[in-house]
Amino acid sequence: MKKLLVCLLVLLLAGSLFAAGSAETKTETKNITLEWWTWDPEMLEQNKQIIAKFEAENPGVTVNNTIVGTKEYWTKIRIQANQNKLPDVFTMSSGYIEEWAKAGLLYNLDTFIKNDDTFKIFYKSIFDTNKAISNTNSYYAIPFALVTTVLYYNKDAFDKAGLAYPTNDWTWEDFKNDAKKLTIDKNGDGKIDQWGFWFYGRYAHIEPWIYANNGKLIDKATMQFKPDANAMDAMKMLTNLVLVDKVAPPQKDMTSFQQQDVFPQGAAAMWVDGSWFVDTLRKNVGNDMRWGIVRVPSGPNGSNSLTYGWPDSYAIAPNTKNPEMAWKFARYVAGEGIGLDVYMAGKIPSCIKLAEDPMFADPNQQPGKDMNLLIDQAAGPMTTSYTMGWGEWRGYGGSESLGLNGTIDAIINSQMSFNEAFQKGTDSINAVLKRYYK
Repeated sequence: MKKLLVCLLVLLLAGSLFAAGSAETKTETKNITLEWWTWDPEMLEQNKQIIAKFEAENPGVTVNNTIVGTKEYWTKIRIQANQNKLPDVFTMSSGYIEEWAKAGLLYNLDTFIKNDDTFKIFYKSIFDTNKAISNTNSYYAIPFALVTTVLYYNKDAFDKAGLAYPTNDWTWEDFKNDAKKLTIDKNGDGKIDQWGFWFYGRYAHIEPWIYANNGKLIDKATMQFKPDANAMDAMKMLTNLVLVDKVAPPQKDMTSFQQQDVFPQGAAAMWVDGSWFVDTLRKNVGNDMRWGIVRVPSGPNGSNSLTYGWPDSYAIAPNTKNPEMAWKFARYVAGEGIGLDVYMAGKIPSCIKLAEDPMFADPNQQPGKDMNLLIDQAAGPMTTSYTMGWGEWRGYGGSESLGLNGTIDAIINSQMSFNEAFQKGTDSINAVLKRYYK
């Protein structure tokens, strides 16, 4: 009898402890608040709907969304980092993943990914691109969308010239042959009215051709700018389009255009840039012009399978008090809990079910079934040129006259020879990289 009483007491005590643990867990869940920072003010209403749905599915969790304009975002988020007040979940750019990961400002996600079904839900290739960008062996960001680069072409211009449309198997020679036939002086005044192609030193204009020729810009052993022969061949081919083949204009002659207007206004029949311009063309051109997209043509040393692309991502603060819930929410807003309507056209969801939604390649909107190319690119091998200090050495945004951008522009504007420009450009680029990689 005494033994039975002891057993009952033990069971009662255990039950009390279990109940206390359960009550404590419920209390903790009820008190969880996540701070979520994003950079697109146009997403305000959509973010409110996403949060409401998540909170309904996770009773007791509150999510506060702070939206900071793109221009101010990095200044303000760096201040938060310096004050050890990073939000639980925040938007992270591919251009900063390595810098922030190595500074200990991003949560290492390896354990989460190892222990759940991440790669059944999301494209592993896009996660792996983030890992490569971090220049580490770990995952530090959750991609929610991928941007790739494609060749845009004007179907109306091709039809008028009696040319077959480009294909995903095009080579550089195929491209150049048609670029010549599409460079036209329409009124015989000695001035080109329609160029076959258009580009300048912009990253999304140049790197796709480099990687389509299996080129490399950065020596990973030294983290210095050291373009290999394949990369130099690609840049020589591009600059010759202006200087030798005369199928593309100098950058200085196009300053009266905004760069996104050159192609839709018919000044060039072909153009390479980011896939997000699908959205811009749909809005600005409508059906006034018929257009399509294909892979960037492959060089003699490359293939048509490697894509130049980069993810838009979310990161988790390393000192978040609720890492499991932050991870759950990050996955949710990265695709698990949202719809395709959240994405601007041309941005590829990293969540497989969204990317495979039939409406991604909406047949009623240009470029129709061509959009399936973007899905193929998302699932395949990908590369980028991101490093620490990328914005400086590449010549990005307000620094377009510097770095590699300025180097290319100096050549096509006939301000320097190819060799002179690259000698000077390499020195200035490596001066930037040496500040980051000591």
